[in-house]
Amino acid sequence: MVNIMKNIEFAQVLNLKERITYQQGQVVSMTIAQIPAVNVTLFSLDEGEGISTHTTSGDAMVQVLDGKAEITIGEKTLTVKEGETVIMPSDIPHSLEARKRFKMLLTVLKKPQGL
Repeated sequence: MVNIMKNIEFAQVLNLKERITYQQGQVVSMTIAQIPAVNVTLFSLDEGEGISTHTTSGDAMVQVLDGKAEITIGEKTLTVKEGETVIMPSDIPHSLEARKRFKMLLTVLKKPQGL
């Protein structure tokens, strides 16, 4: 059997916030799953770091694990903190900037071909 998820232990209680570390002046990512319809990635961003404006072909869910960030979706800017979740719709430009050191779990769901 081939596992879809990687870089993570199975059949255990996990603290995702502890699975990825901060690096000074960097954005760090760790892929947990990547198949054509689904991407699941952990991110840590040092204060002031960001992800520039881009679009995705799938809906994206940001689950904030630590810190504080500003997420811009189209013309709307939201401030998010630990314990909060934001959904970013597909094909709408979005970006993110860490106001404090920031960790998130990003899940992107794309429509399977043929739907």
